[in-house]
Amino acid sequence: MAGDLVPSPLLPARSGGFPVPALIAAAGDKASEHFLEFFAATIRNKNTRAAYMQAVAQFCRWCQEHQLQLATIRPLHMSAYIEALEMSAPSVKQHLAALRGLFNWLVVKQVVPENPALFVKGPRFSRQIGITPILESGQMRMLLDSIAVTREVKIPKKHGGGVKQVVDVKGLRDRAVIAIMAYTFARVSAVAGLKRGDYRLEGKRARLRMMEKGGKEKLVWLHHEAEQFLDAYLAAARIEGADEALFPTLDKMHRMSGTPLTRRDMLRIVKDRCRAAGLSETFCNHTFRGTGITVFLQNGGALEAAQDIANHSDPRTTKLYDRRKDLATLSEIERRIAFE
Repeated sequence: MAGDLVPSPLLPARSGGFPVPALIAAAGDKASEHFLEFFAATIRNKNTRAAYMQAVAQFCRWCQEHQLQLATIRPLHMSAYIEALEMSAPSVKQHLAALRGLFNWLVVKQVVPENPALFVKGPRFSRQIGITPILESGQMRMLLDSIAVTREVKIPKKHGGGVKQVVDVKGLRDRAVIAIMAYTFARVSAVAGLKRGDYRLEGKRARLRMMEKGGKEKLVWLHHEAEQFLDAYLAAARIEGADEALFPTLDKMHRMSGTPLTRRDMLRIVKDRCRAAGLSETFCNHTFRGTGITVFLQNGGALEAAQDIANHSDPRTTKLYDRRKDLATLSEIERRIAFE
């Protein structure tokens, strides 16, 4: 891949640059400039930007393999590329969306005369229910209860030797992170981005200020258990600065680094904690969003309330997280089907 990328002449070399595919660089500085603009100026969500960059880079490599130039790409080429993708339907649709967006921008900026992806159809696909694995209520309880919040440390021989129990900041942090994701239905990026100043008391109850998808600010009431877990963690972590990360990484001595957990860090935490609790390692960060919504609805919560808490603009999106039918079907299969 390195041979397919060239540093942009429009960026300082010391910045590490945004690598421009050779296909784009060969079309000139104007094409390179507007290529960079598309990602930097039109896409605010960093996760979407990263996904679109990967999709475009893959397409540019395909074009080079087939000796195409930017100005010669036509709908027929785009269709052939889409047909050749060995991916799931949602991934193919995402690739096509990235290419439509990029070429639309290049048309507006008069780099290419037409958008070759505009009328290319992607695969038909619809989903009536989510596929992210969720925890049942009892499994969620078992996971939270399994997280140890104390640990043993050795006492030096000169101080008498032996071991003593101390508060485990890591365990308190991990329990608070998982509880907040489940009780608030929050996206992992919103939880990872929390700062100490985002946790506030309003009267006798606590709220979290979260920055959700699309830059939407959301004030979320905390369930009393999530509040207790967060308070216990903060009492041990002693994070006081309003701009400090609420959930930072820890060094080997269990000291706060100040660097916020990333989505990958949180996924590692989830996998480790599920494994330790004897649960499947297929569970992920998004599991707790689906788990929280499903349990909320199982206990009589309204769909409109779940939609508001989850910060969904469309109730159909919230319904994708409602897995009550899945759980009921499994229960019926176990109860009704018996080959004896």
